[in-house]
Amino acid sequence: MKTKLITREGYHKLKDEIEYLWRKERPEITKIVTWAAGLGDRSENADYQYNKQKLREIDRRVRFLRKTLDDIKVVDYHPQQEGKIFFGAWVELEDEDENTIFFRIVRTKEIYGRKDYISIDSPMARACLKKEIDDEVIVKAPSGDKSWVVNKITYRHEQQNI
Repeated sequence: MKTKLITREGYHKLKDEIEYLWRKERPEITKIVTWAAGLGDRSENADYQYNKQKLREIDRRVRFLRKTLDDIKVVDYHPQQEGKIFFGAWVELEDEDENTIFFRIVRTKEIYGRKDYISIDSPMARACLKKEIDDEVIVKAPSGDKSWVVNKITYRHEQQNI
């Protein structure tokens, strides 16, 4: 089962996408569909058919986003998290060769386009949860277990209101 959590930042991105689709893109496409419908035979009208399909895609995406927002829980920073790794944490790990990696633990759908985000459902994130600075993190991989040490844990205090 996938985790149904989202960061405040991720929540606002989804809300912004709905707002853009509903208030900007959909009205523009609706105007084109209305114009194209007025040209006559819709069965051979490429403008009408293409934009009508685009309108259906927008409506489908808006429905999906609204359902998603209703079904997820926004996780805000809480002082009790300080010093431990939880959802939304920025984490720096170091391996035995002194190689470091830095990432934020987020919902799977939030990672796209970001190389510094990992999914809460990933083996690395699961291994990190509840760890503290200087704790060892062991990640089970097909090539064998990989060991890391927690160097840093931070939380960027995001705005707390929806």
